[in-house]
Amino acid sequence: MSPSTDSDEHSIEMHLPYTYKTLVSHFGQNIPPVVPILVGSINTSKEKLYGNILAEYLDNPENAFIISSDFCHWGSRFSYQYYIPSASTSATSGTNLSRSSKPPANAQEIWKSIEQLDKAAIDAIETGSHDAFARYLRETKNTVCGRHPIGVIMAALEEVVKRREQKGEDVTGKGNFKFVRYEQSSRCRRVEDSSVSYASAFAVL
Repeated sequence: MSPSTDSDEHSIEMHLPYTYKTLVSHFGQNIPPVVPILVGSINTSKEKLYGNILAEYLDNPENAFIISSDFCHWGSRFSYQYYIPSASTSATSGTNLSRSSKPPANAQEIWKSIEQLDKAAIDAIETGSHDAFARYLRETKNTVCGRHPIGVIMAALEEVVKRREQKGEDVTGKGNFKFVRYEQSSRCRRVEDSSVSYASAFAVL
């Protein structure tokens, strides 16, 4: 990658201190190698292609994959102000806000709309279906910055589960992500506000 791309890409440097601490606690000073994979802006067919390639390594119990992603980046500075007026409304039928188009009276707060939007992403990921997550992104345009790495690992998990099933193995409950925490950097109450969402999950094969 170019020096400017390397300078802008901060995901791995944010995670390496935590990764290092975890590895030391498990392996002492005999830390296994860490192999960074940078996933750019690719389409869903490429996600499946790379997922199939990585499935062999994901299926090896000696390997672990860490995927880095924020969730919704909301606000005018992110050019994304998708809004769902009611908790009873589908997350895929929202509208875009602006200074001249604010939430109607008695509608849910913006931060609750963001949470609903992100929870729909979480639900799509927890299905284990790469296609379901891709469909969600097409319909909402949610600014999940690591959507492509998530797509790749979901495709890889699907492939591993399929291969094991073909071998006659019991794959019940295998390969699906389970989310354990969700947070927002701040609670947006005005159109002028902004926030970034965060979620954490794990999958076991």
